[in-house]
Amino acid sequence: MLSIQELEAGYGESMILRNVRMQVEPGQVVCLMGRNGVGKTTLMKTIMGLIKPRRGTITYNERELTHTSPDKRAKAGIGYVPQGRDIFPMLTVEENLLLGLEAGSVRRKGVPDSVYEMFPVLREMMRRKGGDLSGGQQQQLSIARALVAEPQLILLDEPMEGIQPSIVMEIEQVIESIKASKRMSVLLVEQSLTFATSIADYYYVLDKGTIVAEGSSSALSEEQVKKHLAV
Repeated sequence: MLSIQELEAGYGESMILRNVRMQVEPGQVVCLMGRNGVGKTTLMKTIMGLIKPRRGTITYNERELTHTSPDKRAKAGIGYVPQGRDIFPMLTVEENLLLGLEAGSVRRKGVPDSVYEMFPVLREMMRRKGGDLSGGQQQQLSIARALVAEPQLILLDEPMEGIQPSIVMEIEQVIESIKASKRMSVLLVEQSLTFATSIADYYYVLDKGTIVAEGSSSALSEEQVKKHLAV
């Protein structure tokens, strides 16, 4: 579904990603791991088209998207939940979700019930402004906004970061339900090794902008954890 080859990208004169190769198969959950500052968010933004690559290719469903705009990538079926949520604080929950519909290729008149079933609190707070929600509720809104367009691939950049434990469990359950449905692929950046290894079919470890390890999540060794992931 997603294939990245020889990817190089960065900011200004600073090169962050070097010769990155990875892929995500249909219905697969892939976890991207690594210490802070190694380029995980840069890679997610480059896949979404927010950062232009210096070199390499990004192919999605056999269509090269390397130089296409973020809105065209969204309409092609890629959803993105950035680190830090980025909801619209002055708009209501419902308005945030309706804006998410604009990103997709399928036109709908309203928010699908399935999204409210995943996040019941958003139905209760649909008239409340996004900025009035708690941090955890804003994260739920950010994920729901990406899901309303029914993407085939969703990029989740540390969706559990700084969230209270009760909502972390709810978000984990949503990711598990997405995996169980096999209708959507997930590329997940996650610091919790316990959850990452339990949910992911495959993993990549990024270090200093380069993929240094990959494989089945069940094969992630203690040696690799100590070498590339331990603080």
